[in-house]
Amino acid sequence: MKKTSRKKELANFSLGKEKTNYENDYNPKLLEAFANKNPASIAWTSLICPEFTSLCPKTGQPDFATIFINYIADKKMVESKSLKLYLFSFRNHGDFHEDCIQTICNDLVKLMKPRFIEVIGEFTPRGGIAIFPYASWANGEKENQELLSARRTNYSPGKYGARSSFLSR
Repeated sequence: MKKTSRKKELANFSLGKEKTNYENDYNPKLLEAFANKNPASIAWTSLICPEFTSLCPKTGQPDFATIFINYIADKKMVESKSLKLYLFSFRNHGDFHEDCIQTICNDLVKLMKPRFIEVIGEFTPRGGIAIFPYASWANGEKENQELLSARRTNYSPGKYGARSSFLSR
């Protein structure tokens, strides 16, 4: 991997810009990736967004969720501020819970091409029903396909959404 200065590496990211512009419509182009400096390592990254909102496509009412993103990077990783802005872009997006989670998973796969990724949504109940959609993907490597199969087989609501103490404050 070619060495570049930290300042040059970060120059094109949203991170550190004076003013943050928040998109009002779903926009996958907000996502940014950076080079994984340890692509030979197998390391999990977990990202938790406790303030996700989207709109019900039928009623236009807001839906609230905590989104859990767990992945094993390959050559690229998602930049966290760009992820925040991207997730915020769902705020006025009308789609079903399952479709939002699958879209997030698909967009992150397209951006990073990780070894493995799973996206879980824990939506607050509306109409007395809580919905916890799960989407996942793995590259063609045997060990990642086995991980994908095992995670899908063993999934149950709350299992892979490791609640952190900061979420209950």
